[in-house]
Amino acid sequence: MGNHTTVSTFLLWGFCSFPDLQSPLFVVIFFSHVTILAANVSIIVAIKLSHNFHTPMYFFLCGLSFSETCTTIIILPRMLVDLLSDSKSISLPECATQMFIFFGLGGNNCFIMAAMSYDRYTAICNPLHYAIQMTHKICFQLMMASWMVGFLVSLCIVIIVFNLSFCDSNIIQHFFCDISPVVSLACDYTLYHGMAIFVLSAFVLVGSFILIKISYVFIGSILMKMPSAKGKHKAFSTCSSHLAVVCIHYGFACFVYSRPKYSDSFHEDMLMAVTYTVLTPLLNPIVYSLRNKEMQIALRKVLDNANRFIHQMVNKRALNI
Repeated sequence: MGNHTTVSTFLLWGFCSFPDLQSPLFVVIFFSHVTILAANVSIIVAIKLSHNFHTPMYFFLCGLSFSETCTTIIILPRMLVDLLSDSKSISLPECATQMFIFFGLGGNNCFIMAAMSYDRYTAICNPLHYAIQMTHKICFQLMMASWMVGFLVSLCIVIIVFNLSFCDSNIIQHFFCDISPVVSLACDYTLYHGMAIFVLSAFVLVGSFILIKISYVFIGSILMKMPSAKGKHKAFSTCSSHLAVVCIHYGFACFVYSRPKYSDSFHEDMLMAVTYTVLTPLLNPIVYSLRNKEMQIALRKVLDNANRFIHQMVNKRALNI
């Protein structure tokens, strides 16, 4: 931390701008949080229990679902507490930790989706070498690289942000420690800081998107050469769920983090960030389960087993009473 920092505690003041919406927001976000956890955990359990899903694509999907679950756990419980509490304070180390984990997971999600696109490229463009090029070891290395790069970039951003001097207001116009609302409170924030943060953010968002785009350019060229419409449809159907998730993720992320920031745009950015942190983790499992009958069957089995377990626990307690 910088030697000139005088602020030791921030106030997450975002939802105070919408006093009439705090109760409805609490209800919506609470049920969304429960649904996100249930849906993503169900997908992880379904993939682990079904041998049909022990493939590279579902290995990466499992990692993405786990990462999305962690993202919501970092942001949403704190948001729910602040909606009911008068004290919305967060210490400087807590704020730095929240920012580090949130953007680390966000970067991890981007590179996992890039790894998933490479998996689809290998399966469609080099099917004969797929088993050699996408071994369990290589998949694990790609997953670890996604986590390491995501959190390394996030660490660099957090070091830049929290080496600034916060000596004026301590009110963050947001519901979590996002970059723009925090650096707007700094006394010595310069163009060089902004450029460094922009380059690091672009490396994650644009860099991973370019990798995804390259994979799909090659996939598209192979699809165009396929003689039968049935073959094209079958090959494209293996990519459609991933493409939908990429569009959702990058669409929201680019809108929130790639636009020019103005002093009066925080409320708009905050509402978009609510949508991004709630809707994206909610839509990912929906997209992957809607177009996949095997996943639907596996999820039904997970839900049936969960219901049986709950009934058994209830019956045991009833007998004990």
